[in-house]
Amino acid sequence: MKARFTYLGDMLFWILVAALTAALAVILLYPLLRGAKAAENIRAGEAAVYRDQLRELDRDLNGGLITAEEADYARAEIGRRLIAVSADEPAETPKPARHHRFTEAFVLLVLPVLGLCLYLTTGRPDLPSQPLEARLENPGNDVAVLITKAERHLAEKPDDGKGWDVLAPIYFRTMRVNDAQVAYRNAIRLLGPSPVRLDGLAETLMAVSDGVVTEEARQVLEQSLTLEPDNPRARFYIALSMEQAGRPDEARQAFEALAKQSPADAPWLPLVNEHIAMNGGAKARVDPAAPGADPAAPGADPAAPGNPTQQDVAAAETMSAGDRQQMIRGMVESLDAKLSEEPNNFEGWVRLVRSYAVLNDKDRAAGALKRGLAAFPPPGEQGRQLLALARELGIATEGATQ
Repeated sequence: MKARFTYLGDMLFWILVAALTAALAVILLYPLLRGAKAAENIRAGEAAVYRDQLRELDRDLNGGLITAEEADYARAEIGRRLIAVSADEPAETPKPARHHRFTEAFVLLVLPVLGLCLYLTTGRPDLPSQPLEARLENPGNDVAVLITKAERHLAEKPDDGKGWDVLAPIYFRTMRVNDAQVAYRNAIRLLGPSPVRLDGLAETLMAVSDGVVTEEARQVLEQSLTLEPDNPRARFYIALSMEQAGRPDEARQAFEALAKQSPADAPWLPLVNEHIAMNGGAKARVDPAAPGADPAAPGADPAAPGNPTQQDVAAAETMSAGDRQQMIRGMVESLDAKLSEEPNNFEGWVRLVRSYAVLNDKDRAAGALKRGLAAFPPPGEQGRQLLALARELGIATEGATQ
């Protein structure tokens, strides 16, 4: 029985292919088939109009509307036009047009054969049909099908807090931020608040507002800190909200407190140091072997080529905020020039985009993002990481992948 249904499914597929091919051929051939008749119909229509004008002229003359002399002049002009149209008509019955035969044969024969060969080369005619229900039963690694399966489950059991808890970060990673916001709220309502859920909701709210830490996001982060006072992610975003609100002194103190709390190999410490410098403070010492450490920043490994020496770092600590900012910008521009010469440096592009962002130069950050994506396209893992970084920093990604 199953083999019979498979056979009927295959037959239905090929019948649909044949019907679509025939319909397409008719659409393409219709203008060719009516072309010759169209010209004949135009000439016949003009001749009929002139004959009607002659009959109308006789009626006007008989009714006394025009004189005989005016009727003769008008009849002569109409007759001249009628003769001109009649002279264009073929003397014998026209033969079927032959100049479209090759095109018609191409449409009827060659195009279907080419399409069939292309399908047999790139398609999978031996692959059995797989409706949505079958794919939901065995989704494999298809994220879209996994999401659909989870959504169907939650539509039937909307009080499944664990389901919302699993789906929320997936929504966020696939940039369905409005759905992510709903999922996080449902997970918090059903399972209770936790630092992970509250931080996820806050990041979702910031994504909706293009990277701005809104008042609602700040309240969510403060609630997260009541549950976990040493939560570095929540403390970072609260400090960022002070920076965005134009309170650099408070922001610097908050970032400095976070840097003091963080271990030397913390992956977020380079970004924290950038914000400290941006708000007029001196950066904390960064372990050069730490993941994500920025070798182009003061405090990084001085032995690395192109990085500042210990004397440069010492001098930077005695500089004014303006001079320090100018020194940092010069280092960032130096990194930009090196990446223009050697673009296959993923970590360099990450540092460059982040550096322009903390310098509040969004135009250059967007330009660096576009150049980085040219070297590491979005379909790859590194390209996706660049896009995720841009969204985190509030950098517009529209047109960056073109």
